[in-house]
Amino acid sequence: MLQLLRKSRLKWRSSAMRTARRLSRKQDGTAAVEFGLVAAPFILLMFAIMETAFVFFAGQSLETAVSDTGRLIMTGQAQNQGFDEAAFKNAVCEQTQGLFDCGSIKVDVKKYATFDAINFASPLDANGNLQNNQTYQPGGPSEIVVVRLYYQWPIYVAMLQNMAGNSRLLIATSAFRNEPYAATN
Repeated sequence: MLQLLRKSRLKWRSSAMRTARRLSRKQDGTAAVEFGLVAAPFILLMFAIMETAFVFFAGQSLETAVSDTGRLIMTGQAQNQGFDEAAFKNAVCEQTQGLFDCGSIKVDVKKYATFDAINFASPLDANGNLQNNQTYQPGGPSEIVVVRLYYQWPIYVAMLQNMAGNSRLLIATSAFRNEPYAATN
């Protein structure tokens, strides 16, 4: 009886060993398991890269818009055509070509006596919210003007969110001296 028990135990061991060897050679599901482990971080990383690219693209588009529309003020076209803040903001929106929500773009145009007097105070309050203290002073011929555009770009990938919430503040600035244009008013 003891011999029969040993024989069955050896038979079971050799069967288990054969099964283990056979399974160790099979690699049919290995790729699926590895992809399952790597897929979520890979997809999150891809979305983070794309979102970072969109933020840089939006920032560059805002810089282009401030440069192009700032020329309207610098050459006196905005002043001679009687632009107010809303008309200037519409000109900015035309330059952005639908990339931004135009209702959320903030326009700040200020004139200064000298370049040394320019003050780039933070547009954010103590809580990290965008202040609503923008003005529109395009100045006259040969005056120094600073045009700033603000836009809060929404962030969707959680790892890119800042402490203030789910948006990134984009700021575009252009400082120049108005040309000595002939004022028509």
